[in-house]
Amino acid sequence: MTGAPAFDRRVLTADPDRRQPIIEVMEAALAAVDPYEVVLRALTLEGDVLRTAHGHYPLHEIDRIRVMGAGKAGAPMAQAVETLLGDRITEGLVVVKDDHTAPTARIELVESSHPVPSDRGVAAGRRILQLAHASQARDLVITLLSGGGSALLVAPAAGVTLEDLQSMTALLLQAGATINEINCLRKHCSAIKGGQLARAVQPARLLTLAVSDVIGSPLDVIASGPTVPDSSTWRDAWDIVEKFQLEPLLPASIQTRLRQGLEGEIEDTPAAGDPAFAGADALVVADNRAAAVAAAQKAEALGFPAHIMTTFLEGEAREVAKVIVGFAREAHSHGNPTAPPGCLIFGGETTVTLQAGSGLGGRNQELGLAAGFALRDFPPAAIAFLATDGTDGPTDSAGALVDCHTIQRGLDLNLNPRRHLDAHDAYPFLAATGDMLKTGPTFTNVNDLALVFLYA
Repeated sequence: MTGAPAFDRRVLTADPDRRQPIIEVMEAALAAVDPYEVVLRALTLEGDVLRTAHGHYPLHEIDRIRVMGAGKAGAPMAQAVETLLGDRITEGLVVVKDDHTAPTARIELVESSHPVPSDRGVAAGRRILQLAHASQARDLVITLLSGGGSALLVAPAAGVTLEDLQSMTALLLQAGATINEINCLRKHCSAIKGGQLARAVQPARLLTLAVSDVIGSPLDVIASGPTVPDSSTWRDAWDIVEKFQLEPLLPASIQTRLRQGLEGEIEDTPAAGDPAFAGADALVVADNRAAAVAAAQKAEALGFPAHIMTTFLEGEAREVAKVIVGFAREAHSHGNPTAPPGCLIFGGETTVTLQAGSGLGGRNQELGLAAGFALRDFPPAAIAFLATDGTDGPTDSAGALVDCHTIQRGLDLNLNPRRHLDAHDAYPFLAATGDMLKTGPTFTNVNDLALVFLYA
């Protein structure tokens, strides 16, 4: 087991009495989506029968069990499968983010870079495809997927290079494409994404367990859906290219592949009803709502009546921050002043549109700094913005915990909070004011949480 993440207690310095319960609520939320525990809740072994909520697998009918997968939660998920199945596992390979490994006995863990894919991810993808193709009819393949899997599990399609994929992804990001649009192109330039791993595994039975980092938890988007039916087509992929006018900018290999797909020269990714999924099952074992529900239960236990406002929060971070503080003001102005404190819970994932010369930060840090401005004349509230994977943007921060004094603390240190916000440079500001959340790797990833604590 990887162990529970610990929050850096320095964030308590500013207001320990109010901030300690907030830390406890965040810890409860992370514990609820601990990948080791959720896998053991999703799988049970009764005699020689492996069971899930969807079906069962009599192990006396299975010759070999292979485990494969990718994602930030890969290490504890692999440990859980080993705890349950032990030496019944024949072999396994799971790709994890750098510094996200843990001790395993039967399943090999290999590290690769995230969010930018690397040659190590390509090598791991090839090895996983080799394992998949070696599977036979009396085999069971267990696939473990979680956030980060798209970058960690890389297998460029024939004629496409890693550099081509990196260039395509950069162009899509610069154009403002959504994650669904980016993944559509990724799937159609890959030999493993978009259900193609399921095709490689045939005729073995296939069981996928997924920790969702995607709003709404569509299985074909989590880690680019390597083991589930793909809802996108060659036409969808080309429409995205045309939408963002990328045709003249894309690498030649990708342009050629997409045109060949449109003309029927290359088989499309497998869709629902494809024989590849005849012996396949998939289930989401943890998601943002599970974390939000656990946060609400812990808040209630600590005396903060809780309300989950949404787990579909999206939008530009600094604008979303204003909306969240607006909900806080509304709840307080129409509440009973003698009632106990309360907690409003938001889940989802915001974005930050960067410009040249942007500073250091992440979406949750930007949410925190922007909310700090809106909270300046609103003392009865504090808000935590948490990246559940412990990594907010390209930093070692997990987010921010802010209150009505955050901006003033910065001003007292001769910092210019507006300049930091405009430059997307929240990290140094929050680090100086003591409003930074840090956990180190949490080994899970179920999007973000915003926890608004209202005081009577």
